[in-house]
Amino acid sequence: MITLDLVEKRFGAVPVLGPMRLCVARGEVLGISGASGAGKSTLLRILAGLDGRFEGELSAPGRRAMVFQSPTLMPWRTVLDNVTIPTGVSEASAREMLARVGLGGLEGRWPGQISLGQARRVAIARAFVGAPEMLILDEPFASLDAERIEDLLALTAELIAEIRPAVVLASHAEAELARLATRRARLEGRPARLVAH
Repeated sequence: MITLDLVEKRFGAVPVLGPMRLCVARGEVLGISGASGAGKSTLLRILAGLDGRFEGELSAPGRRAMVFQSPTLMPWRTVLDNVTIPTGVSEASAREMLARVGLGGLEGRWPGQISLGQARRVAIARAFVGAPEMLILDEPFASLDAERIEDLLALTAELIAEIRPAVVLASHAEAELARLATRRARLEGRPARLVAH
């Protein structure tokens, strides 16, 4: 389970996030919407443990994974290395997950040799291969066409149902939130607060 009791998050003298309480159980997907600049990525970085400079308390599982707005692959490493090195999983497990996301046979390619859609599949494989207890998704399907988004939504929904992590998804896209979220909230105001949708 993810539990955040946030008092405040500031950037310098500017308060960005105001008081909020957030709880997400395993198997649950909290979908968060909000205008650009509302603080969605800031909130996700706090939840993922990437930003500890906030006032409040965070309790989260040890096995965590995050899919960022860009695939964040290491360009000097192969597709296979981009799954095994950050996660520590075996090569066999990585190959199995890459095949599962439709990238079988591409393990030896470099990130510069694959499409953006394929790079996003690598990021999804990397996130799920270690069976995370907690998964943070920050606009994971950005800059893809509708057909590729639909394919990745179906794949992501299938993996979430199978592995059942506690998931927080931030997206501008109503279709993505409607497809994946089991409950919804919206960041509103300045400083932003979480409002049930």
